[in-house]
Amino acid sequence: MPSSKKLVPILQTVGALLAAFWVAGAYAGTLSEEDELALVYGDNATVSIATGSSQELRRAPSVASVITAEDIAAMGATDLDEVLESVPGLHVSHASIRYASIYMVRGLGGGNQVNPQILLLQNGIPMTAMYNGDRGSAWNAVPLENVARIEVIRGPGSALYGADAFSGVINIITKTAADTPGTEFGVRVGSFNTRNVWTQYGGEAGEVEVAAYLHAGSSDGIGEVTRAVSSPEPGAVSTDYDAVDGSLNLSYDKWRFRTNYKLRDNVGTGAGVSRALDPASKSRAEHITSDISWTDTQFAQNWSAGATASYLYYSMEYPDNLMLLPPSAWPPDGMIGGPNQWERQQRYSGFAVYSGLTDHIVRLGLGYDDLEIYKTRTYKNYMFNSSGIPVYTGPVTDYSDIQPHIRPQQRQVSYVFAQDEWRFAPDWTLTAGVRHDHYSDFGDTTNPRAALVWAAAYNLTAKLIYGRAFRAPSFNEQYGINPVANGNPNLGPERIATSEAAVSWQVDKDLLMNLNVYRYDAKDIIRLIGGYFTNIGAVHGSGGELESVWDINRRLRLTGNYSYQQTIDEVSQADAGYVPHHHLFLRGDMRLAASWMASMKFNWIADRQRAVGDARPDVADYKTVDIFLRTEQLENSWDVAVSVRNLFNARVLEPTLAPGTALPDDLPMARRSFYIQALYYL
Repeated sequence: MPSSKKLVPILQTVGALLAAFWVAGAYAGTLSEEDELALVYGDNATVSIATGSSQELRRAPSVASVITAEDIAAMGATDLDEVLESVPGLHVSHASIRYASIYMVRGLGGGNQVNPQILLLQNGIPMTAMYNGDRGSAWNAVPLENVARIEVIRGPGSALYGADAFSGVINIITKTAADTPGTEFGVRVGSFNTRNVWTQYGGEAGEVEVAAYLHAGSSDGIGEVTRAVSSPEPGAVSTDYDAVDGSLNLSYDKWRFRTNYKLRDNVGTGAGVSRALDPASKSRAEHITSDISWTDTQFAQNWSAGATASYLYYSMEYPDNLMLLPPSAWPPDGMIGGPNQWERQQRYSGFAVYSGLTDHIVRLGLGYDDLEIYKTRTYKNYMFNSSGIPVYTGPVTDYSDIQPHIRPQQRQVSYVFAQDEWRFAPDWTLTAGVRHDHYSDFGDTTNPRAALVWAAAYNLTAKLIYGRAFRAPSFNEQYGINPVANGNPNLGPERIATSEAAVSWQVDKDLLMNLNVYRYDAKDIIRLIGGYFTNIGAVHGSGGELESVWDINRRLRLTGNYSYQQTIDEVSQADAGYVPHHHLFLRGDMRLAASWMASMKFNWIADRQRAVGDARPDVADYKTVDIFLRTEQLENSWDVAVSVRNLFNARVLEPTLAPGTALPDDLPMARRSFYIQALYYL
């Protein structure tokens, strides 16, 4: 637990923030009656990710959070990581390589350079890159202008969503024509030479509803200084990038077509990919998805049905290769490597919902996925000898046929699932489901779930939830070619079983409180043992999350959540390491006048222990404050927003890994930064 010395400044800061908002709220309350407009946060009382169908959030058979476009605008968030940091039980950390986002959920996700334990969906379709089993490199600096809502499940989701819904599921739902009436143009500039421009449109072309979006952005990166053991002196981390995002959404009757494009070019290596800072090397990631879906809510009497076909293309390239070690550590040219790969995925799925049985809603589904790395290229100036020692070979050469980092691989997955929502009494609902997956490479896995929901009173709901989930091994873990991290084709999936209890209490019309506690046991965790990936690890964790929404008056809303977790590595019988035991997030939104709105966010991260074998002191705690001010539909349809991130210039660090860490210091995050944004509506 945090000491009293830690708590005193935290409480003082929180108290000062609340006092400032209370005074401002009291002043705002003296304005004229016509200026007193209620805050609007969109439809955050319903969720579809929990069962596949829309239902009340408090009655959903899971612990879930919903963030709407209106909510995103109110908090001033401009990137996906900002929104997810506000979710109870979820902390956004960063890897040293490319400063890639690591989503830690309930103690899971720490101690790794990749993030395969959580499933990211876009419009219900997995965005998983097969090489590392996570989102890949095109999902950094994700803009939010085209996001209608974000739904997050904390806990297992494999009974509906299959692989990688291990610690949780995130579904990003993009805007349709109805969400974007007319045309919008936007521009944002700020610290670190950050620049963004975008436009989006929603309308109709005959009977076809059309939504289109295009965004371009770039940044020179935060420029914070760190050290690496093989670099001759400290240097700035490389977090610069160029970004392009685009989408097209067409809807006609029961049909919908969507296509999305992401490009992340000239992306810096963060703190380097090996043991050296590498300010010169850049990466390029391209991500294209398309899907066509058909849904008929009245397919037949008591039946609704739907089907989806999707295609995903993903490439990860290093156009000028990587400096793995500098010339001072690997003469004469330095150790240079360029592992490139190209992926494609086809997914086909269908579902049917039957409501003809009294008090039952039955959902059935099946699907087939064809997933592959279809091309690889490996460039380097060295080869591994028979002892696994790298030997300099001269100029950079294409070793794709002789000694690649991985060869093309393919995996097929077929699955079926069934789910029944049974309202067996007026205030009681039991949701039970099971999904069976067959993998062409490692075999079968079956994952059930059950949730009992009791509407104990008109303002009180209680839940008991149990679920199992799995994480499929990535292609790199199965087939990677590297003497210090060899793939193992005999790997099986990681497995987890989670039990939860939750209560939602609408204290009165202005105050909502949610509390949940959980316990999980994970086994067959994939770890490197003797240079090979092996199913050997096991962890168990427990914790709780408390969240509240309080509408103090018509013009002032306070939201907040506190999360506690403890995760134990069963091999070492010690803390699993690197994940915060305590996370407090507070936010105040205030209507200053008819067209002005202010928001303030406070984030406290505390008690991050090191893993066994890492003798460094614990990762430093931190607290940050962000402020945001925006207008709404001023004269001539202009909106303006200004924001300050990390107002008090706190030193924010995210952990590097050990033992024998190549980065003796932790990763520095952005200091105080300023942004201004303008929107114009036609």
